[in-house]
Amino acid sequence: MRTSLVLLSARLLDPVTGALLPETALAASGGRIAALGDDRGIRALADSGTTVIDLKGAVVTPGLVDGHLHPVSGAELTHGLDLSGCTDVDQVRAALAGEVRRLAPGQWLHGWGLDPNAFGDRPVETAPFDAVLDGVPALLLLFDAHSMLASRRALELAGVDGPRTFDQASEVVCDADGRPTGLLLEDAACELVERVAPQPTREERRARLAEALRAMAAAGLTGGHAMDANGDSLAFYAELDAAGELPLRLRVAPWCQPGADAEALRALIGQQGAGGALWRTDGVKLFMDGTIDNGTAWLERPDCHGESTHAFWPDPEAYTRIIGEFHRAGVPTATHAIGDAAVRHVLDSVEKAQAGGVRGVRHRVEHIETVPDDTLRRFAELGVVASMQPTHCCDFTRADHTDNWSRRLGEERASRAWRCRDLQDAGAAVVLGSDWPIAPYPPLGVMAGARHRRPSRDLTQPPHGPEQALTALEALQGMTVGAAYAAGEEHEAGRIAVGHRADLTVLADNPLTTPATDLTRLPVLLTVLDGTPTHRDAGL
Repeated sequence: MRTSLVLLSARLLDPVTGALLPETALAASGGRIAALGDDRGIRALADSGTTVIDLKGAVVTPGLVDGHLHPVSGAELTHGLDLSGCTDVDQVRAALAGEVRRLAPGQWLHGWGLDPNAFGDRPVETAPFDAVLDGVPALLLLFDAHSMLASRRALELAGVDGPRTFDQASEVVCDADGRPTGLLLEDAACELVERVAPQPTREERRARLAEALRAMAAAGLTGGHAMDANGDSLAFYAELDAAGELPLRLRVAPWCQPGADAEALRALIGQQGAGGALWRTDGVKLFMDGTIDNGTAWLERPDCHGESTHAFWPDPEAYTRIIGEFHRAGVPTATHAIGDAAVRHVLDSVEKAQAGGVRGVRHRVEHIETVPDDTLRRFAELGVVASMQPTHCCDFTRADHTDNWSRRLGEERASRAWRCRDLQDAGAAVVLGSDWPIAPYPPLGVMAGARHRRPSRDLTQPPHGPEQALTALEALQGMTVGAAYAAGEEHEAGRIAVGHRADLTVLADNPLTTPATDLTRLPVLLTVLDGTPTHRDAGL
């Protein structure tokens, strides 16, 4: 088979040991690493059709993989006014005013990334923006993507004038007189207003997705675990893949929602393995709770507002039964579980499923924002993967616990924030991700946050729970060997070895010796997927 790619003068980094391999060059063929050796020997494998790149001493790691992201919905939700940089109500109001001036009469305003900490001690509601949004239909997505603010005009157009009842944990938040405050919690409530807003065309949505994926490749990502298959997601992946325009290898887990009947479960089980050259359906995503910031997590004790007391599944035992069905069918699951009660219930459900004698199905828990000590060891005992997003701790909480997340939980539980170190030390398999669009997707930022645990906007601020930091090697493992293990692909991904996939990330220097606070500035020189460059710096 023809050699498609040769990389010379490279420092090849082994993410298992943290050492540089003795070889200085590699050749790729058929999407796999075909040979490792010295420059002279590997160069001899090239022919006139081979792409040969002299890396001039740059460091090659296995391709970096985001363990939790939402490519299609992220490309849609991050279109509009970026509010993620606003730290108080005045800044939000000013940003909205500037956007309103640019809108045509009747046009909808879409904002995203709004941090509830911007409201300080005030309620999260649209009242502070009523004047600037007078007559303007607006949807402002909060950073967690589990809640949004709808302006008075948007609520009016949607016919939402009071509380509603839903089949799942969702809420139209209302004041004492039963009037909506503008805050909508969870999908079912948000959809009431979203469905009356103008929608982009299919072509626009596909173009936004393609642009986002190209940017991810340029940031060094070669793959991602996509935690939804909503809408046209699978069709878009198939089309981009067929056109040779899919720059990431995607593992897709469609959702299983409360109320799923036997037919829905059979459909989810039946579609496992479907996909194309660079994407496949593998696993199922479920939700056990919402978020701490909006009071919809499931905690063993209520938060300071008396909220976060219920599971997302009205009948948690129905979730347990469904985990058992997926387990017996050999389908791995990934469950969103943020609060301690939610995490415990997921682990209990997996343990019950395994009691039937079937082992080897790799289930995951996503987020794990606060858990007590007795939970930690169970991840390793049950073989459950801990999927963590350390930048959420960095950017949405504070070391002094004055942020909304920490104040809701109280000192004891806030001190157990994102226990990456403790899970690692307890023997859990840890995979790292961004949860984009909740947090930025550049993988160097994710690894840096796992190490320094400081706000990315101001690295001079103190870290939140520095004792929970990972080492540089552990952070790299979380996006290479850890991601491969979580996907059941450790035999062919996550390392630089002959026969493994030629998915590679090339950096200007060694990420293990680069200080955590400098890591995001480390240039990504080359990204290779399936033996083909998807990003190449002009200097190479």
